[in-house]
Amino acid sequence: MYHKNDFIQKLGRKFGKFAIQKLMMYIVGGMAIMFVASFVSPVNIISLFAFDTSSIMQGEIWRIFTFIFIPPNASPIFILFALYFYWFIGSALENKWGAFRFNIFYLCGIIGTIIAGLITGFATNFYLNLSLFFAFAVLFPNFEVRLFFVLPIKIKWLAYVNLAFFVYEFIMISWPGRVALLVSILNIILFFGKDFIDGINRKRRQKKWKKNIR
Repeated sequence: MYHKNDFIQKLGRKFGKFAIQKLMMYIVGGMAIMFVASFVSPVNIISLFAFDTSSIMQGEIWRIFTFIFIPPNASPIFILFALYFYWFIGSALENKWGAFRFNIFYLCGIIGTIIAGLITGFATNFYLNLSLFFAFAVLFPNFEVRLFFVLPIKIKWLAYVNLAFFVYEFIMISWPGRVALLVSILNIILFFGKDFIDGINRKRRQKKWKKNIR
């Protein structure tokens, strides 16, 4: 899904040694620690690490980055599935792309989210992590999962469900949330836009070729 001589590939040859291996394991591990801490701590741990522009301006600089480790708002049972999902998808992308390219993908999403957050006052890792699912579906469209542990379904169909959820969220949430959602989508376009265009052009050529031979 990418060309050997593209820009990121060239950067990888020079700076690949600085890539964080198994990045998603650290992200998920941080989420798990924060989730457990939120139960045992007498203070609201999540609120101390969440993105908040007024607190950042008052010197709590760590909030610019620590929101990355905020876990999904879920029950203890569901959180296990959510964190496993993030880890599985992220690890699959890293295995396919290599650590450097996956680092760049996630870092671009984080930077875009931070910039949007500083402008709108709201930042969340929720849409960024869900956007990993779109990347996985593009690279592995025919990968099958067991829905409800029984029904086999290809990941590309679940991607359409994810897209429908994004559309629903865009309609229902406030503008700061919409900006955060759009940033995650723009990250997908940044990495896969050329492939989408090439795919459309390829189908057009095939259609034209079939029409000419009739």
